[in-house]
Amino acid sequence: MREFILSPSLLSSDFGALRSELTALEEAGLKWVHWDVMDGAFVPNITFGPPVIKRLRKTSRLFFDVHLMIERPERYIQEFADAGADLLCIHAESTLHLERTVSVIREAGMQVGLSLNPATPLGVVEYLLPQLDMVLIMSVNPGFGGQSFIPFCKDKIATLSGMIRSRGLSTLIQVDGGVTLDNAKELFDLGADVLVSGSAFFGFPPYAERHKAFQDAVHAK
Repeated sequence: MREFILSPSLLSSDFGALRSELTALEEAGLKWVHWDVMDGAFVPNITFGPPVIKRLRKTSRLFFDVHLMIERPERYIQEFADAGADLLCIHAESTLHLERTVSVIREAGMQVGLSLNPATPLGVVEYLLPQLDMVLIMSVNPGFGGQSFIPFCKDKIATLSGMIRSRGLSTLIQVDGGVTLDNAKELFDLGADVLVSGSAFFGFPPYAERHKAFQDAVHAK
């Protein structure tokens, strides 16, 4: 049976109690947590950066899944490595020399993720797949939480899954945007391994029960 990973997005958490939120996620049995880093340029909003991640890394054993929605992410790779990111995911649309940036992330000791906006074709990742630990399919346009899933992204997930299987790779597929209990199973069945959920997770405490609800939904027959 394929493993299903839920990576709750802190974008929908209580920013004034991030340490407590991370502790609560661990106690609820979560293994991953998703950090949406926004710069106000690549996307309209501004969130948190390396200093916040570094401070909270000291108190959390969760896998820090760090999603950079920033322009020219190559400027900050070492800073996020020093802050304690386990996986650094950059946008294909955000950097000119994509292969070089991917290689530098690997050299900095982090796992490598590559994110594609909804309208960005899969051909962008074709030659890079062997160098990637994860591909993030954005199923909403990035920058805001609480958006509805864009339907054509289902075809994109299925096509990417076929590309990965046909080449015998173990690259994970992550989906972010509009993920709910209602579509979690379908997304998993299409090939998604990691689902990011923000408001559909944090808005329904207690977290242990919500985590179990996602697991039950994905593995329902």
